[in-house]
Amino acid sequence: MAATDQPSAPRDAPGPADGARDSLDAATEATRSFQGLSTELTGRVPQLLEAMRSVGTGPELHSTLDRIAQTAAELADARYAAIGVIDPCGEGLSDFITYGVAADQYEDIADIAAFPDGQHALGVPIRVGGEIFGNLYLTEKRGGGEFSVADLHMVKILATEAGIAIGNARVHDESRQRMRWIDGSVAVTTALLSGSDAEDALSVVAEQARRLADSAAGIVLLPDGEGGLEMVAVSADDPAGLLGTVIPPHSPVASLLLAGEPVFIDDSATDPRMITEVAPRFGPSMLLPLKSGDRVLGTLATPRARGARKYTATERTLAAQFAAQAALALVLAEAQRDRERLAVFEDRDRIARDLHDLVIQRLFATGLLLESAQRLAVVPEVRTKVGQAVDELDVTIQEIRTAIFALQQGPAEAPAGLRTRVLRELGTAAVPLGFQPSATFVGPVDAKVGELTGKNLIAALREALSNAFRHARASRIEIVVDATVTLEDGREAVRLTVADDGVGIPEGGRRSGLRNLAKRAESLGGSSSYGPGLGEDGGGTKVVWEAPL
Repeated sequence: MAATDQPSAPRDAPGPADGARDSLDAATEATRSFQGLSTELTGRVPQLLEAMRSVGTGPELHSTLDRIAQTAAELADARYAAIGVIDPCGEGLSDFITYGVAADQYEDIADIAAFPDGQHALGVPIRVGGEIFGNLYLTEKRGGGEFSVADLHMVKILATEAGIAIGNARVHDESRQRMRWIDGSVAVTTALLSGSDAEDALSVVAEQARRLADSAAGIVLLPDGEGGLEMVAVSADDPAGLLGTVIPPHSPVASLLLAGEPVFIDDSATDPRMITEVAPRFGPSMLLPLKSGDRVLGTLATPRARGARKYTATERTLAAQFAAQAALALVLAEAQRDRERLAVFEDRDRIARDLHDLVIQRLFATGLLLESAQRLAVVPEVRTKVGQAVDELDVTIQEIRTAIFALQQGPAEAPAGLRTRVLRELGTAAVPLGFQPSATFVGPVDAKVGELTGKNLIAALREALSNAFRHARASRIEIVVDATVTLEDGREAVRLTVADDGVGIPEGGRRSGLRNLAKRAESLGGSSSYGPGLGEDGGGTKVVWEAPL
């Protein structure tokens, strides 16, 4: 009866059995969810394996990133995908790869980096070697749904595989780059030590650096004597206005480079250190000292186009090594040219001594014999003829003495006018050609043609004479230097014409020499062309090279 006096429990109050039942229901629901997730993941394993296989194919880094973005989008059934590559220098993103994004949507897809945790967007890190390489983003599930937990798991697995593929691609890319720069260094060293003159040597360095750095231009700058740096060799698609440009001495860049320090610039157009009129034409740039030991020979610059990607740490290291190798090759080439010049000077001294000690003495003795014979001659005509022969011998002796004096002069002692330099080139070319080319000068050549234009004109003349000697088999060459030319745009110019009566330019023959002439003229804002020469029926070749004054 005591049990009946106690109040009975309400019918809806939870008892111990009810709590156990709720826990069981929750566990059952979790089990069903896990089983559902497991079933979904299991069903998508073939798709995941195929995605992983696709990601792992191909050694190129950028194409690998493109594949990762596309594969991730297809795996999670997303409309858009993006990979933000983190700048190793800590300056935001160094690259941003997208899939399914039109140009006008680029900024919208980039904004998902700010909210990677939403259900309408997924964001997972990509790690390479334990470090975060970047982040993989997916957004806008097809059909308007939300990304599931299974999608997240699948993308995480793919990101892990992507990290391995990126690591492999990065190693391959860096190895390939390193081999290219090594091959370029070998090519430069070989070219410089093959006997090229100093100007051609600098052009080789500029051309190779541009090719290897994938830049818009390769430029070699040398100290200008006033604390600045002058562009003296240029390789570029658009070289106009570059040759002769000076980085002034008060520029921080010039001070660093002349001290042997490299300078890396993200955007030449906006960097306040780049105080030149050509800086707005370029974007990322490397300026590397050409340094051998404690000696700074000059600077190698490889500017890329506006908006181009910045140089990576690997590229900077490889380019610095290339510049050091090029500087060493320049020093060795300079030493080789010095030895060759010394050998020439020694040979000239020997020739001068032989002319003085042997030839002049024999001519002088012959003159004395003729004078004796003149006095003994009875016939007046004989005395007259012998007297003329003695006079000719005196003239010959004077000419030989003049030649001896010229042989004993150093290059720095010779006149530096353009007319003299042209005649000197023709005299040098006469030996291999077997005849003396003729020269005509029109207008005040020495007064109107500046040093930079004159130096390039002489180089163009040397190239044209070399082509005539090696290929033309000519018996006559005529040179005209005209400083009275007016171009179509009204500018005054100097024109060099080199015409021969040789075999002409064969069909399918090499055009490297003609291309060099054109590039040299274009770097000064001029032009170069060729056509029929002095031979019969238009045979031979005529090269016309001109540059503004």
